[in-house]
Amino acid sequence: MPRPPRSIAVNCPVHIVQRGINRRSCFRCEQDFRSYLAALRETSGHYRVSIYAFVLMTNHVHMLAVPAREGAISSMMQQLGRKYVSYFNRLHVRTGTLREGRFRSSVIGSERYLFACYRYIELNPVRAGLVRSAREYKWSSYRANAMNLPDGLVTASPEWLALGRSGAGRARQYQQLFVSGIEDHDDRIRAALRKGRSLA
Repeated sequence: MPRPPRSIAVNCPVHIVQRGINRRSCFRCEQDFRSYLAALRETSGHYRVSIYAFVLMTNHVHMLAVPAREGAISSMMQQLGRKYVSYFNRLHVRTGTLREGRFRSSVIGSERYLFACYRYIELNPVRAGLVRSAREYKWSSYRANAMNLPDGLVTASPEWLALGRSGAGRARQYQQLFVSGIEDHDDRIRAALRKGRSLA
């Protein structure tokens, strides 16, 4: 059965998930995490995809990304996969694929779900029991968004910029999203990803 075509609008935020094949580890050491982020910086810049949020877990990756042109996200993910799998196989002396099929995606059509998606992504390590607080996890965008520490990858969204007049003020307001003031939409986010539907 042919796979349904993706519906990804230009300049619209998209939640992306890419999992390791059979849920196996995609990152075995710190160098792996760093190499993936370097490849993501390169490919997102080349294909003009803004990254608003991300988290690298042991066996999967989440991103909140915005393409500036049609087909940019698919092109970025293909090139990112080629670069990282080539690196990973060479370093860990293995062959074959690393990712399970194509990535899953869900278009985020409203500010309400946009911030819920930011939170969903950056709280992944907390839900997994890896850390007690999102700020403790090194391989996510939380420090860029909630602590105003630029990392050369994360782009500030218009909605994030509207949170305050200064970077520090925006970061403080963003931190509040992790405490209160936002409805829990985790189940809807998961269902939308599973079915490839938009959240609006």
